[in-house]
Formats: sequence, structure tokens, C-alpha cells
Amino acid sequence: MNEPGETTRWWWIRHAPVESGGRVYGRDDLPANCSDEAVFSGLARMMPEQAVWVTSQLQRTSQTAEAIHAQSTNGARNSAEMLVEPRFAEQHFGEWQGLTHAEIAELRGEEWHRFWLSPARQVPPGGESFVQLIERVGEAIDELSKVFAGRDIVAVTHGGTIRAALALALTLEPDRALSFSVDNCSLTRIDRIAGAPGSHAPDHAEAWRVAAVNLLPPTAK
Repeated sequence: MNEPGETTRWWWIRHAPVESGGRVYGRDDLPANCSDEAVFSGLARMMPEQAVWVTSQLQRTSQTAEAIHAQSTNGARNSAEMLVEPRFAEQHFGEWQGLTHAEIAELRGEEWHRFWLSPARQVPPGGESFVQLIERVGEAIDELSKVFAGRDIVAVTHGGTIRAALALALTLEPDRALSFSVDNCSLTRIDRIAGAPGSHAPDHAEAWRVAAVNLLPPTAK
């Protein structure tokens, strides 16, 4: 149960880089390159203690979380709760996954052109739109914020997922939220404040405070 003014802090981390060969990978389960220990050491020093850790079901997020834990000098972090939330997966690009942008343009022609006119609302064949991604991410954020009210939640997820969280916190038009840069291994901090005065919600159920966006660990180049 959320108490008025209670703050739940979300620490969003985008997964480590993947070797995609320049292809659209979206929901494809590619592994992460976690070889740069200095980056994960920097992230580990930025993380709160006694946090709840959440990843998507895609291996690149759990690999990134494990790499951060491996660099932690605080045992409490290493023994943290680790949850898997499929609703935090990257946007599904359907039949376009595995193809380069040039290949999609050649195969899909006008369909690919329309996608870039309104990328947030267009649905790739067999996939989902960014608007649909926002909806499922919002459901998961709301549920977890209630279950772990007042705690720190470290969510190691994806670029699209983090942009969706920012869209919800700032009540942005979906197309505008796509303008955020979210680099690999960057941190975005968003606080959810329960029952705060001045909330954008009609019943003043919550307010959001964005503390940082796309913050790189101090050792990252």
C-alpha cells in the first residue's frame, strides 16, 4: 500500500552492447558484450543498497545485471532480489528483426517509409508499436511500484523500455519520447511519489520526478 508522499526510486539501466551486425534485433535474444569491467565497476558504485533488481527475459539484461553484481564490493547488492519481468522486454519489430535498415527499405518500400513518418504508432508486420510498448511497460511499473513501494528498484532493461518509462513520467507524446538518447550501460533515474500534491494524475494518485537521463558511469568513455 502506497502512503502519501512515499517515494519509490526507479534506477533504469540499459543493457550492455550487443553485436548485431547493424541489424534490427528488438526482441531477438542476442547476448551482451560485458567485457568492459571498468564500466560495470562504475555502475556498481552508483547503485543503491538493498534494492530490488528487475530484468526482462532477454539474456542481455540478466548478463548486464550479473556483470554489475560481479563488480560490487557490497554483499547486500550481490544477494539482492532478482525478478524477471517480460513486460520490460524491448519493442517487438516482427518480420523486420534480423534485417538491416537497407534490407527493410528494399523489401517493404512504402510501408517502411510510413513507419518513419510516425514511428511511435506504426506496427511492424508481426510486431508491436512503441505505443503498445508504453502500455505494457506502464502496467508493469504500476504493479511493481505498489508491491515495492518506498524501495529502490534497479531495472536493467532496453532503450525502448526506458524511453517508455520517460514518456509515462513526463506525460510525453510517444513520438517525442523517441527523441531521448539512451546509451548502453547508461543510468536513468525516475522517482515515483505517491499521492503528491500537483500530480498530473486526475485523482492525484502519483507524481513523477526525473533525476537523471542517460547518465554514464564515471569510468565509461
